Amino acid sequence: MTDDLQPLGFTKHDHQRCIASTLEQAEALCSARKVQLTPVRRRTLEILLEHHAALGAYEVLERLAKDGFGSKPPVAYRALGFLVDNGLAHRVERLNAYVACVHPGDSHDPAFLICRGCGQVAEAEARSPLGGTAGFAVESTVVEAEGLCPACQETGA
Repeated sequence: MTDDLQPLGFTKHDHQRCIASTLEQAEALCSARKVQLTPVRRRTLEILLEHHAALGAYEVLERLAKDGFGSKPPVAYRALGFLVDNGLAHRVERLNAYVACVHPGDSHDPAFLICRGCGQVAEAEARSPLGGTAGFAVESTVVEAEGLCPACQETGA
């Protein structure tokens, strides 16, 4: 692993502090941007933060419905769209799913490390070597790598 990739999801950390810190950052970011982190949006972010795994929109919807936020797909899709648009979550294309951003408010191009054993997803920063190549201005990149996390490597998953 290089200095450019420091995934949080595969390292031991205080997960409750991780959640609390990210929620604080999200509230501050929304306040600064003068956008509403409504109860359904906040709960959606909390759901994404519970595990370092990607969740599909219908999995999020199921959880929102259990919490009394409604059971119609637009409830989840609107909340997820808000989170993605405001840099609080990312869509993992390969999985057609969403993860909470571990760097909310920071301008960055995420790289997703997807464990095929346990399904965890770690976000790292992708530093594109393409920047400035042939006069091309890279505006965004998406990097998704599949493999085995340290725990799955130990168990031989």
